[in-house]
Amino acid sequence: MRETNWSDRLFGGFRKTSERLTDNLAGIVAKTRLSNDQLDDIEDALIVSDLGPRAASRIRERLADERFGRDADHRAIMEVVAREIADILRPVAKPLEVVAFPRPQVILVIGVNGSGKTTTIAKLAHLLQEQDYSVMLAAGDTFRAAAIEQLAVWTDRLGVPLVRGAEQGDPASVVFDALKAATDQGIDALIVDTAGRLQNKRELMDELSKIRRVLGRLNPEAPHDVVLVLDATNGQNALAQIEVFKEVAGVTGLIMTKLDGTARGGVLVAAAEKYGLPIHAIGVGETIDDLRPFDPDLVARVIAGVA
Repeated sequence: MRETNWSDRLFGGFRKTSERLTDNLAGIVAKTRLSNDQLDDIEDALIVSDLGPRAASRIRERLADERFGRDADHRAIMEVVAREIADILRPVAKPLEVVAFPRPQVILVIGVNGSGKTTTIAKLAHLLQEQDYSVMLAAGDTFRAAAIEQLAVWTDRLGVPLVRGAEQGDPASVVFDALKAATDQGIDALIVDTAGRLQNKRELMDELSKIRRVLGRLNPEAPHDVVLVLDATNGQNALAQIEVFKEVAGVTGLIMTKLDGTARGGVLVAAAEKYGLPIHAIGVGETIDDLRPFDPDLVARVIAGVA
């Protein structure tokens, strides 16, 4: 029942993206082969739907090579689109696995303010709890009192420990204390919130570098993951954020949030095609269980409107 509910939410989340793509391709049929004009229309529709020029070009080439049955209808064409989108997404669909030894696995979570980062941390903690891992959170975004208080509310609900410091305090000190506590307590996963200020990339880079150095004193392998939280409603601007955070933070994987009802869910495909970074999970909705591992085949069919 739970997976059925998740599928329903996923359909709802990508509905606008699917409708946008379908509306732009309405009426296209193929007589064995698609014409160049039809291929141009499809490529343009894919770009407008935020799948990005690279993915759109790849799908166009696939459609150009396809031999359809006589008078193939719109659905037959979109089935091919769905298969090609799935081929783009499958290599990057990688759940976040807790494999660190010694424990804990340190997951540094980054993202601009407003991306849903703090709420996503709570949802990720819940997802790991469902897999019977013990979790601790660290309030490393000491510059926003609201972020610390928001994490405190979530940790109470989840029943997990939170390490926090003084507002405007040193984030690296909070992270150091958290890793020491998590190590002493045998915690499986330590999830660290970080500042999301991109106004000064140098300051952010220096802060993250300091956090890395401090972590390395206790565990040379930490952080094991650097997860960037992206807001799907930003569309192509989300790709620019990947570019910046790859430079300043060494991103190892992505989580896409706010896919509930956005018309810009196609950016998931654009990110996969352009960067090839692992997509660990996607968020559809606001409740605690609205973050689930990324299913590339289901998402591809939903985007193409053939689910």
